[in-house]
Amino acid sequence: MIDLEQLAAHLEAVLFSAGDPLPPEKIGAALALPKKDILEAADYLDRKYAAEDSGIELLRLNDSLQLAVKKEYSSDVKAVLEIKKGASLSPAAMEVLTIAAYNQPVTKAFVEHVRGVDSSSVVNSLVEKDLLTEVGRLNLPGRPVAYVTTDNFLRSFGLGSLNDLPPLPDRREQMTLDDAAAQIEAESKIEGENSDN
Repeated sequence: MIDLEQLAAHLEAVLFSAGDPLPPEKIGAALALPKKDILEAADYLDRKYAAEDSGIELLRLNDSLQLAVKKEYSSDVKAVLEIKKGASLSPAAMEVLTIAAYNQPVTKAFVEHVRGVDSSSVVNSLVEKDLLTEVGRLNLPGRPVAYVTTDNFLRSFGLGSLNDLPPLPDRREQMTLDDAAAQIEAESKIEGENSDN
């Protein structure tokens, strides 16, 4: 039987080599160990990376594990590997990601309905950036493609899972267009009265 420290070393080697997130069940199946042992080894690695001045950390993305560079060292890695800083996302891309994250799976038509504008190029760009991915076709007329966010989306926004997304505001707390117009009109009257005095 492998002790915990040795199992953690095996897990570390597997995750380092894989690069991509791996579910503990898959790792356990390959190593002929139960998921429980893999998760204990993952906890051991968490403690190890926190206790020592390590440049890496263990990420838990949905139900998968992945090794990653700690944020405070990412600029060093980019400099050495000459990785260009990722371009920031446009407001349109952020809108589409928000719609997808809170409503997934979504279609381009759904995103366009919510935004009120053509969103095909934005969706395609987010797929290229590996922030959205196709998950199949819906059983609707025309069989539209369904999109969901990716593990890269979670990693990019520092989320462990979609459950970590901030809650949406309650509809009662949101201002309607009529409320906004009334507020602007009231503020204009007050400013007009103040300027007359």
